[in-house]
Amino acid sequence: MEFEGIVYKILPVTRGTSSRGEWQRQDVVFEVPSEFSRKICVTFFNKESDVAKLREGAAYTVSVNVESREYNGRWYTDVRAWRLQPKQEQAAEAMPPMPDMPPFGPEPQTESPAASEVDDLPF
Repeated sequence: MEFEGIVYKILPVTRGTSSRGEWQRQDVVFEVPSEFSRKICVTFFNKESDVAKLREGAAYTVSVNVESREYNGRWYTDVRAWRLQPKQEQAAEAMPPMPDMPPFGPEPQTESPAASEVDDLPF
């Protein structure tokens, strides 16, 4: 599953140790722009470098896996990120126009001889 969202809040890192070794998780809240603004809390598990690149207010495309599980009769849902990309429009807007480039406009019209009079063939 994939969505585009703006980083609303980056929450503190949680660290721990399991039988497999050290782990860390960090939750990031994204705001999904729509008629009714919605927020999605996404977990980054052992992805410290991905979270370090995030900036509050910046737009990203986030690929996630959504999974629910049952524990003691209650259901819990995880939204885990597996890919993060800066939104393309944001990168294009950040680039300033080239100052030495002339503005685009219509091609200049020049008077030319009739097509039957022009012979540009090599024979």
